[in-house]
Amino acid sequence: MAGPGRIPALWTGELPEGVRVRIRHILQDACAAGNQLRVFFRADDIAADDERFSRLMRLFAAQCMPLCLAVVPGWLDRPGREKLQRFDPASPLWCWHQHGWNHANHEPAGKKCEFGESRGRAAIRDDLLRGRERLALLFGDHFLPVFTPPWNRCGRTTLEILAELGFQAVSRFANADPPANGILRDLAVNIDLHTRRERDFRRDWDNLFAEMAAAARRGGMGFMLHHQRMNDPAFAFLDILLTELGSAGVVCCTFRELLAAGRGGGDSAG
Repeated sequence: MAGPGRIPALWTGELPEGVRVRIRHILQDACAAGNQLRVFFRADDIAADDERFSRLMRLFAAQCMPLCLAVVPGWLDRPGREKLQRFDPASPLWCWHQHGWNHANHEPAGKKCEFGESRGRAAIRDDLLRGRERLALLFGDHFLPVFTPPWNRCGRTTLEILAELGFQAVSRFANADPPANGILRDLAVNIDLHTRRERDFRRDWDNLFAEMAAAARRGGMGFMLHHQRMNDPAFAFLDILLTELGSAGVVCCTFRELLAAGRGGGDSAG
């Protein structure tokens, strides 16, 4: 199971002044341009309950904000499954979907990938199917057959098998390769809050707000969360963001609503 991971530079100090105002202006500018702004949050690496995960869930519940939860099936032991039940899986706020099988890298070289072209079709299919079966058993009708690949990357073979198995969509970074066009819907995230690689505090904040503004102008903001990498400043920012979204008149939704509306994710909703 994944550990806490490195805290990005963004969250190594106090929040800069004017964060709330900058968020508000981004949302106001997007709405003033006549866009119907759709927003979703995708939380990755979900398994057993821990303090940060509980804090994340309490925050979204308190704000009545929906959250797409990417669950790693191979990480769920019996105690972990029982603990997840505490958060009322039937709540319309939550959208439980599949995050790989056990988040293991199978690439001998290059970027990490659990479902890349280095693996055989049978092995890929077996892992996808047993992961889906485990989550369907746990969540029943509340499991949505959407697939978030670990590290936001997978091969074309995996996309094809997902479609064969009846998955409705894949969720990766915007403009991921290979494209899913003609195979599956792609519910893309386009704003990364917790796995950023910049090491300059001020530049990281400028880059984040630029990403948010660009996504809002296109009409779709898809935020990627990693609770293991969150600290007090990260939670404080998320609280402000959810509050501003709640009062801005934007459409905050889960993958269910995006699919029902026939809309894409973060980068394709505009």
